[in-house]
Amino acid sequence: MDVDEGSSLDTIGDQSVPQHSRRCKAFHQFTQQSLPACKPVLTPKWVISTFFVMGVIFIPVGLIILHTSRNVVEIVDRYDAECIPEAYKSNKMAYIKDNSIPKNCSQFLKVYKRMKAPIYIYYQLDNYYQNHRAWSLFNDTFTFIRGKSELKVSRKNIAWKSDRDHKFGKHVYPFNFQNGTLIGGGKLEPSIPLSDQEDLIVWMRTAALPSFRKLHGRIEEDLDTDDVVVVKLMNNYNTYSFGGKKKLVLSTSSWLGGKNDFLGAAYVFAGSSCIFVSLVFLLLHTKNPRCTQSCSMHQVKEDLLGVWVSCFSLRKGCKVGAVRRPYPLRILS
Repeated sequence: MDVDEGSSLDTIGDQSVPQHSRRCKAFHQFTQQSLPACKPVLTPKWVISTFFVMGVIFIPVGLIILHTSRNVVEIVDRYDAECIPEAYKSNKMAYIKDNSIPKNCSQFLKVYKRMKAPIYIYYQLDNYYQNHRAWSLFNDTFTFIRGKSELKVSRKNIAWKSDRDHKFGKHVYPFNFQNGTLIGGGKLEPSIPLSDQEDLIVWMRTAALPSFRKLHGRIEEDLDTDDVVVVKLMNNYNTYSFGGKKKLVLSTSSWLGGKNDFLGAAYVFAGSSCIFVSLVFLLLHTKNPRCTQSCSMHQVKEDLLGVWVSCFSLRKGCKVGAVRRPYPLRILS
């Protein structure tokens, strides 16, 4: 066998087959879409069974997720409206811009269900469109007291480790922060590097939606049912100029994170929809059954048998038209 130069040979028995010929054949099969492939036949039984099994799997998973989410204990308290003195209820901007007016405020939170540590502290802002060019920093402060003792709040590791290690330098100091014309919120300590100022790191992770939560810290103690937590806060950050809202959130967590019923409800809805579709398909298939390939082969045998019996009875030329059937002769290739 003549082989072009540069092509290698594979020995199969006593014959040598050039490798490029096999590659060309494989490429030809690929371009002509003649490679071996699995082509499943979607019969009614398969479709109905698939939808039903998906529903049976999705609904229990959704119920488990909903149960897990409902076990998360969450306390939400809006404080921006209640922390304004009565004299400034009609003029909130004058209150928030006047530094001579004290901004301290006290809120009382009652624990309706036992909360196990760690208890996460979030501040939530509504109607607030955050962007990278906002020269501001959320500077409301919170102190938590139960009974006569102050609860210990951990402020370490509240930011993402990747942000602390890579996005904010260990040798970069905020000397020029809040030195321009756009000033809002708190200030930074120029002697502390950016990687250690986790309040700024958390704040600078831009929220995608106008309602968002930012992690403020963690309470490392359990809170029992009917405990009353006194929150002494400083209402410093201005959200009154654009109609924003400020909320304080205390929340536990689970293996799925915080309290969120959307994922579980989505699973239950998808599973219920699958079972409903399977029942609809089952009713339609029962009313109007579809003839599958095996059914078609059986029908062809009946047609051929009818033609042969007709030809034998008439002892004449075999004609397909001699058999009167309500359907034409079907031949499967």
